[in-house]
Parts: sequence; C-alpha cells; structure tokens
Amino acid sequence: MPKIVDRNERRRELAEAVWRVIRQDGVEQASVRNVAREAGLSAGSLRHIFSTQSELLQFAMRTVIDRVETRVAGIAVPDEPRAAAQVVLEQLLPLDEERRAENEVWVAFSARAMVDDHLRAVRDDAYDRLRGAAEHWIRLLTDLGPEEQDVESERLFSLIDGLALHAALRPDAATPERLKAVLAHHLDQLTQGGRR
Repeated sequence: MPKIVDRNERRRELAEAVWRVIRQDGVEQASVRNVAREAGLSAGSLRHIFSTQSELLQFAMRTVIDRVETRVAGIAVPDEPRAAAQVVLEQLLPLDEERRAENEVWVAFSARAMVDDHLRAVRDDAYDRLRGAAEHWIRLLTDLGPEEQDVESERLFSLIDGLALHAALRPDAATPERLKAVLAHHLDQLTQGGRR
C-alpha cells in the first residue's frame, strides 16, 4: 500500500528546510536543488510543489507569518491591557530558539525582498500587519488624539521591528532579557502621564 503523504506537513517540512539552508548558507543558497537536498527529496519532487525558487521563498516567508499569528492566537492573554500588550508583543520578538530562527530568516527574506517583487509583496503585507497591531495596542493603551496615536503607533512599530533586527544582527547585545526590558519600559511610558 502506498504511503499517504500529508501535503500540509510536507510543505511545513519544506519551509523548515528552506530556513535551515538560509541560516546555514544564506538566502542566495536557498535554491530548489539545495532545499530539496536538505529536505531529503529529489529536486524533481520539490518542483512538483514549487516550480521556482521565488515560489519556494514566498511560501517559506508566508510560513513565518503564519507561525507568528498561530502563536499569538494560542497564548493566554491577561485582561489588563498593559499586561496583555507585553504578553502579545513579546511573541513578536526573538526570545527563544524558535523565534530566533524565524527572525533570522525574516531578516534574510527582507533583504532579498529589496530585489524581488514577489517577496516584497509578502514583506509589505507582514509589515502592514505589524503596524496594524501597533495601532491596535496604542488605541487600547492610550487616549491620545488621532495624530498623536499615529505617531505613537509608528514608534511602537519601529521599536518592535528595530529590536528584532538588533537581535538578528547582535544577539550577544540584544539578549531576550534586554528586549523584554526595553519593551516593558516603553509600554510603561505609554501608560503613564496623562495616558491610560
């Protein structure tokens, strides 16, 4: 009897193979052939699922987004808004090995997206979602007017994105404890002095 292959599981394994290749050798080495070898498949088998490197990279990039969203949806969130913001926004930072891997791959994808229109669209979608999350938390945590909310949303968005980038580039300095402390300090400032 032929083995039944779970297509979703196979695609998840392929995304993880892409990430391993990128983390070991860089995004330029994430060819269909190299990823197939990493996944233990023939290049021909992989081409049945992804016909081009761009399709493969787009899928792997979207998988990072899906994993983050699934993780956020699955956590217990406190009722108090300030505590809830800390818990949710920490999920976007590379505080453990799984999130470090996602973050390193995301940084590599973001650099590649500067020259790949398909990846740029995926990157822009992710950044729009992150900015939307920042807007949500600023509305929830503050009672600022629209213009100030917009500025504070951009600042929170930039803080999360910047902390993640620093963690990818200098993990020795941008430790998980440091990232959490900077986020906590910023959220404390937001919720003090005329704010909620």
